[in-house]
Amino acid sequence: MKFNNLFGGDKNGQETSTSNMVKETQYYDILEVKPGCTTDELKKAYRKLALKYHPDKNPNEGERFKLISQAYEVLSDPDKRRVYDEGGEDAIKGGGNTGPGGFSSPMDIFDMFFGGGGGFGGGRGRRQERKAKNVVHQLSLPLEDLYNGTTRKLAVHKNVICEKCSGSGSKSGKAPEKCPGCKGQGMIFRVQQLGPGMIQQIQTVCHDCQGAGERVNPADRCKNCQGKKIIKDKKIIQIHVDRGMQDGEKITLHGEGDQEPGIAPGDIIIVVDEKPHPVFKRANHDLIMTIDLELVEALCGFQKTIETLDGRQLVITMIPGEVIKPGEVKCVMNEGMPVSGDYTHRGKLIIQFNVNFPKEIPPELVATLENCLPPRNECIIPDGSEEVTLMDFDPKNHTRRRQYAHEEDDEPRGQGVQCQSH
Repeated sequence: MKFNNLFGGDKNGQETSTSNMVKETQYYDILEVKPGCTTDELKKAYRKLALKYHPDKNPNEGERFKLISQAYEVLSDPDKRRVYDEGGEDAIKGGGNTGPGGFSSPMDIFDMFFGGGGGFGGGRGRRQERKAKNVVHQLSLPLEDLYNGTTRKLAVHKNVICEKCSGSGSKSGKAPEKCPGCKGQGMIFRVQQLGPGMIQQIQTVCHDCQGAGERVNPADRCKNCQGKKIIKDKKIIQIHVDRGMQDGEKITLHGEGDQEPGIAPGDIIIVVDEKPHPVFKRANHDLIMTIDLELVEALCGFQKTIETLDGRQLVITMIPGEVIKPGEVKCVMNEGMPVSGDYTHRGKLIIQFNVNFPKEIPPELVATLENCLPPRNECIIPDGSEEVTLMDFDPKNHTRRRQYAHEEDDEPRGQGVQCQSH
């Protein structure tokens, strides 16, 4: 479905022209988008990849998550994107205004994008806010559900406080003791000699307490949680999706995330992912669609029915005598998407018309058709004019042939055959 010159012009043409001006496409390739992509397409691509490759979900993909965040940080900023398009990654790193190493923390970008206390795992913000991990899920919904509203059930796996020991980790209920391995530091330091007069201090997480600085006496550990104070639990939650919600909008279930003893539970954050629709394309509160017309309908009027996203049938009528031009746009008020929070109002249903012209007209009908149409302009042919023949033209094949011809021109010319002298 094409919407040429509607809300921003010919998308394909824009991408082609933008691609020609981009020095390198590495950041676009990382986010799996094209150089001419819009801000919304960038956000959707980052959201999808960041959720997929977050270290809490894929521990082995930390480096890829970092690259995804770096690429989004640059391309989401219009000034940085312009510098990158013109000069590539070297130009961006030369700017030096994005923090240590040239870029901000990938977790900072994730937290800022998803709004909150650490995204998947709470991260550094958890210690400051004393809040357990948030759980982030992506919920893919068809456009019909965002139009009508819906309720979905979602199975969530999260950490909950162990009921057997009430979160103490011990059978007796005693408080944990200071870890003897790291003396309560959570980290172990050791010195490694690299060579004569050269030593290196290495810091690693304590294996006995997993960095907590405390542990439960092995003989007193709760058998249900193995002294970890928390266990994994599965819970079915209901998610209410309001009418008119938009792609990327977040539904936050406060206090329904991971639990940890002594601090507030985290949240469950549901990110709405709008699926593409075969007929309608959404533009904020408006819906856009294309209707094909035969030439007789464009010239002599028509009636068409449109099935809405809630199953109603709309009838649109063009009276005879009102001509529809190819690419012409009309709209129906109050038949677009519901306005979230104000269900009495909807956006517009925007219709772009595509007129199908016949491939040829029978010669015996030409005179009759000509009598029905406005007269053509008379052409005055100067003396000495040359008559030429019109041929069919395929722009795609023409472009390929032109590129092939340029490649042949770039190849080194042969030096010809030389006679061998004795």
